[in-house]
Amino acid sequence: MSEAPRPPLPPFTAETAAQKVRAAEDGWNSRDPQRVSLAYTPDSHWRNRSEFVHGRQEIVQFLTRKWQKEHEYRLIKELWCTAGNRIAVRFAYEWHDDSGNWFRSYGNENWEFDENGLMARRHASINDLAISETQRLFRWPQGRRPDDHPGLSELGL
Repeated sequence: MSEAPRPPLPPFTAETAAQKVRAAEDGWNSRDPQRVSLAYTPDSHWRNRSEFVHGRQEIVQFLTRKWQKEHEYRLIKELWCTAGNRIAVRFAYEWHDDSGNWFRSYGNENWEFDENGLMARRHASINDLAISETQRLFRWPQGRRPDDHPGLSELGL
């Protein structure tokens, strides 16, 4: 049985790719592993840093571990470019560990979608920068980033 489409569908325009990026940001900011996993094909392949994840069950397990470690997680994604069924994204997110040490994690992702708009491949490269609490820039209430909150370019990131 085929998965229900998740618009916008490829091939992407700059506008529809930006919509897809914002939808992904909103999903990840929910910090709900099950919800996030539904944006991916059942057999999706990920490379996240040095970890390889395959399929929705592993995605849920990965995200559960991630958000148990990364407290007060807030993410901003920005479209870098798009062609056909692929989107390149840059992102930054802020979080703190169990000891209260804050980090801003920067990265790039390459995404590939199937015909139903589900992500079949995700390749993420991420670096962590230790920051102080006073250097934080992502201070909206936990959850979706408000529409009037600056994006990465506006923040100079």
